Amino acid sequence: MSIYDLISKYRKQNVSLILVTAVAKDGSGPVEVGKKMIYLEDGKSIGTVGGGALELFAKKRCKDIFETKKNLLETYLLDEGKIIPESTTLPMACGGKVTLYYEYNGPKETVYVFGAGHVGQALTNVLKTMDFHVTVIDDREEVLNNFQNADRAVFKSFVSFIEQDGIKPDSFIIVCTPSHTYDYHVINKIIELGIKPKYLGMLCSPEKLRTYLDATYKEHGADIELGYFYAPVGLDLGGNSPEEIAISITSEILAVSHGKQNHSHMRSVYCGLDRYWED
Repeated sequence: MSIYDLISKYRKQNVSLILVTAVAKDGSGPVEVGKKMIYLEDGKSIGTVGGGALELFAKKRCKDIFETKKNLLETYLLDEGKIIPESTTLPMACGGKVTLYYEYNGPKETVYVFGAGHVGQALTNVLKTMDFHVTVIDDREEVLNNFQNADRAVFKSFVSFIEQDGIKPDSFIIVCTPSHTYDYHVINKIIELGIKPKYLGMLCSPEKLRTYLDATYKEHGADIELGYFYAPVGLDLGGNSPEEIAISITSEILAVSHGKQNHSHMRSVYCGLDRYWED
């Protein structure tokens, strides 16, 4: 299997990776131009960009790129003790220079949609116009069979999915199941397992939210941290159709993803003095 086949395979599995390529070389060094290495989040690497201090440093740099998700071009001087402009000196004796290009390959964000109903479908349709990896979970086989555009559609009970398949850290979770009881079970399981999403949104009315919060405080204590919890979900854009709700939720996801502030969130508009996310 070629390195490009591996990249395609990992993308389909929602596995993020860094592709490191030697794009330039001047003088003596342990790698030829065009050599490539795949580096995965779990520390596994495939291929090589020369070994030794160069490859060790490249792997460390990959860890930084997983945080920023931004590509990088960097030149290294393989001559310990010497310094030249716009390059990083590595503890090697080759004497040459090598330039590596680090390319992040992975989705912008990972999104889990619990509930394959009208809102879940409309939301997935919008999200898949952008670089989001969307997994939809539902225990209604007939509904899931008609679902479109998801990267992954899982026929399983909501809680079983969380327990067996897991949730990626710093992901985005939307809870829009056909029952508020199921909604509570999903969110309670996420809290119980100590999962820390970047965003957890629940489709609900202010009245249902109050019932949920009361049950959550009773189960987990009043000092539970809910800064990542957005309910009612979405930005306050107006409209009640599944498509309008999907735009509202997607807008909120983008705002959180890009770290944008001062938007009118539904949770701020409809929760009055009970600002649970500030506790």
